[in-house]
Amino acid sequence: MVGRSRTGDYYSAVTRPHHPPTGCSGEHVLAYIPTTETDRDEMLRAIDCESIEDLFETIPAKFRLDRPLEVPPALTEPELERHVRSLAALNVTAADRTCFLGGGAYDHFIPAAVDEIASRGEFYTAYTPYQPEASQGSLQAFFEFQSLICRLTGMEVSNASLYEGATAASEAAFMSMRVTGRHGNIVVAGSVHPEYRQVLETYLTDFETKLITVPHDGGAVDPNRLADAVTDQTACVLFQHPNFFGCLEQVEELVAAARAKGALAVSIFDPLSLGVLKRPGEYGADIAVAEGQSLGIPLQYGGPYLGLFACREEFVRKMPGRLVGLTTDRNGKPAYVLNLQAREQHIRRGKATSNICTNQGLMALRATVYLSLLGPTGLREVSELCARKAHYAAERLTQVPGLSLAFDRPFFKEFTVRTEEPAATVIARARSAGIDVGPALARFSRQDVTFDLAENAFLVAVTEQRTKAEIDSLVEAISG
Repeated sequence: MVGRSRTGDYYSAVTRPHHPPTGCSGEHVLAYIPTTETDRDEMLRAIDCESIEDLFETIPAKFRLDRPLEVPPALTEPELERHVRSLAALNVTAADRTCFLGGGAYDHFIPAAVDEIASRGEFYTAYTPYQPEASQGSLQAFFEFQSLICRLTGMEVSNASLYEGATAASEAAFMSMRVTGRHGNIVVAGSVHPEYRQVLETYLTDFETKLITVPHDGGAVDPNRLADAVTDQTACVLFQHPNFFGCLEQVEELVAAARAKGALAVSIFDPLSLGVLKRPGEYGADIAVAEGQSLGIPLQYGGPYLGLFACREEFVRKMPGRLVGLTTDRNGKPAYVLNLQAREQHIRRGKATSNICTNQGLMALRATVYLSLLGPTGLREVSELCARKAHYAAERLTQVPGLSLAFDRPFFKEFTVRTEEPAATVIARARSAGIDVGPALARFSRQDVTFDLAENAFLVAVTEQRTKAEIDSLVEAISG
């Protein structure tokens, strides 16, 4: 809203302070000035309406609210405060529960410095820079992010982030079609997260490109079976390592199966697993994508999260998203710019490399701070803690009668437990003890024919946050 003072100058009713500046003799200005009846009548006349009801005449009468709102009587300030406190007391905080939840989002430790830096006003309130070179601080943060992701993955180029892991995987598939010129089919391992595959299927809805899913064989895909599905019209092969079940794939063989037919190999990786596992660049992946939530981003009810996207340098001009480069200005000082892409090229319809016209800048900043704090040594330590604690948890859980590991394969921090009774019953026992575990695979098997475990399996994820006592408590709770 904009109001006019007695002197005729304009001010913003939203941003104007409650009190005039020091030394100003003007009248007190309210932060919000409602419209008067005269104002409303004047606006109605301007749009040729006789009443407010005329504005809603296109809405059928049966959908209009023609009764008084059921709003309780007004409360005094102390009464309202007591009421709000009573409502707040009903909330269950993360500190009240222990999290062993997996399936793509994980409860990792976040150093306090991540929140402190990411909460600074110049970062926290910044919008997508449409004149990017004027936002040198943001561009530098994105440049550092790209550099860290390249070091993390062993790839040559990284963009400045995408929305989250699932859409990053889909963008990788479309980039593969642009690189190879093939649009016949895309081969995806059945051990890839089912929600990632559903997003990819949605992306392909209006395309003739077929999505070929190779079912998993005992928790991981058989390289020979996958190789049989790849043809000379396959744009890429997508696999996840560690996969949805937590198992490790035979990544070198999967890459070889793609390369044998001229298709690109797309690896979906867990960022924190790279402290102990080979990096995608080391086993020959052409494109590497991931969900970056584990890099200093809280669970926060499912988002916003962070899509990581890296590739080989020869594909850089086909890569979606923004790319920040370092150059020098006319005075020889360092300057950060968006490069290798036409300005606003992402809205060029069919000629664009992607419809991604922004990025998760604040989330990318959090990942940058997190990785900078960890460094290579810290990353390896976190990875080793996850792996060791997960294997201890698996050992303890399989000592419970009726529980066993669903797959006899190596895993990193997550594994699948098979149960004799319904998995939902086991999960409920843990939940009643203040421990969250799962999800049950039944949640996904209804839409996914590659899952044959029906109602009797669930996921367990163990991060560096979990202690031996918490793992033992989980075992005790599930044991009943």
